[in-house]
Amino acid sequence: MAQPVQGQPLFIRMHPDDNVAIIANDGGLPAGTSFSCGLTLREHVPQGHKVALRDIATDAPVLRYNVMIGQAIEAIAAGSWINERTLRMPAPPELTNLPIATRKIEPLPPLDGYTFEGYRNADGTVGSRNILAITTTVQCVSGVVEFAVRRIKDELLPRYPNVDDVIGLEHTYGCGVAIDAPDAYIPIRTLRNISLNPNFGGTAMVVSLGCEKLQPERLIPPGTFGRLSEGSGPEFGLVTLQDDRHVGFDAMIRSIMEMAEGHLEKLNRRRRETCPASDLMVGVQCGGSDAFSGVTANPAVGFATDLLVRAGATVMFSEVTEVRDGIDQLTARAATPEVAEAMIREMRWYDDYLSKGMVDRSANTTPGNKKGGLSNIVEKAMGSIVKSGTAPISGVVSPGEKTRQKGLLYAATPASDFVCGTLQVAAGINVHVFTTGRGTPYGLAEVPVIKVATRSDLARRWHDLMDVDAGRIATGEATIEDVGWELFRLMLDTASGRRKTWAEQWKLHNSLALFNPAPIT
Repeated sequence: MAQPVQGQPLFIRMHPDDNVAIIANDGGLPAGTSFSCGLTLREHVPQGHKVALRDIATDAPVLRYNVMIGQAIEAIAAGSWINERTLRMPAPPELTNLPIATRKIEPLPPLDGYTFEGYRNADGTVGSRNILAITTTVQCVSGVVEFAVRRIKDELLPRYPNVDDVIGLEHTYGCGVAIDAPDAYIPIRTLRNISLNPNFGGTAMVVSLGCEKLQPERLIPPGTFGRLSEGSGPEFGLVTLQDDRHVGFDAMIRSIMEMAEGHLEKLNRRRRETCPASDLMVGVQCGGSDAFSGVTANPAVGFATDLLVRAGATVMFSEVTEVRDGIDQLTARAATPEVAEAMIREMRWYDDYLSKGMVDRSANTTPGNKKGGLSNIVEKAMGSIVKSGTAPISGVVSPGEKTRQKGLLYAATPASDFVCGTLQVAAGINVHVFTTGRGTPYGLAEVPVIKVATRSDLARRWHDLMDVDAGRIATGEATIEDVGWELFRLMLDTASGRRKTWAEQWKLHNSLALFNPAPIT
């Protein structure tokens, strides 16, 4: 990738065999613009959008990343703008006859000596934050919990300086649902495992209404409710609003606050200690993607992913529809045949899930994705996969599961930013990395979210929302390795509490969004 001079027209081609490239210049380039290679634009092409590098015949493949992202609906002349209206999307790859653990990847050298200051839990996990979480068994109680959380923050939290926050784990589940239907286990185990996230120190609270289908004993493992102690297992306090002792709203709030005080006292006794980087559990995700996602931010995240794996940490990449078109790449990288088969099983389950709704993977791509130059889900997928780096894929996490495995994991989640983030929190992440090209103020209350901008223009305009500017890769100011190392060090600082992300500073927190494929009654 050549370093441009000011005003020099620039395109970026990802592979020598590609017959398209994307325009790199801010604002795009007008018709008549000529490049040093002799190519001349026949029409205005917006930034991030594709230009034909040579004539492409009708039905001929259009190649980006050396992958066919579509076929030309009609003949395309060199210098023409290529977008979703000029392409026919290819059929999805079959889930049979795939390469199974065929890519023999030489292990990367260990990366030793990197540490962070974290909160070690009795179960061996490590938190990056020290948070009192109040979960709910049903949406009916959310308003009460929200009111109680405000009171706890105002009246109690200032007395416990070692506790970072108090949050309500609110959701829209728990009643009016087919609680015993197939796949109903997914939202239930998701809620259970969110309550066990390392950042909550094994001492969350539960607020129940009393009459809901999702009873507390079904949500939380038996034997974990009761008096706080210094035991080794998770411990949960329970407040049931329909208890006879709750005469009036104030009585409910007092019960929640009284229980919260005991939990705050326990959490306040915790202290950060030096932990190896292998105790990091990082979720990586992209949202509001554009054509630069696969050029700048996601490759930098992929480089940082390799660093984390070398350090013995856990990294999860996700989003079924955003890796579905590269399934052959993933099964080839599986550490074992069993891992490859698990990925295929998750893809097949999701194919069936989409077909029940009479949609396919093409429903994924948003208007913003297309405005940012991504013509379809195939092109989007090729840029998304690179977040996973180059390491072997050592495990698969089903929706709502909690993992204790190390290395690079594939967490099978929907691509929705909010649902994916919720499921990664349930899987046990303590840091979240989120790349964006169009820009989104996404954040999570449960874990710190590091935001990576794909373009310097976005990083400048949203200077107090983006934590890392990966657009410097496209302009030649930095390399993928430079930004990857920057991101790796930022993760250590963020996990240590030495740095707050912009989402944390502004307290930009999206609500939990459960994945519930089961019927609602």
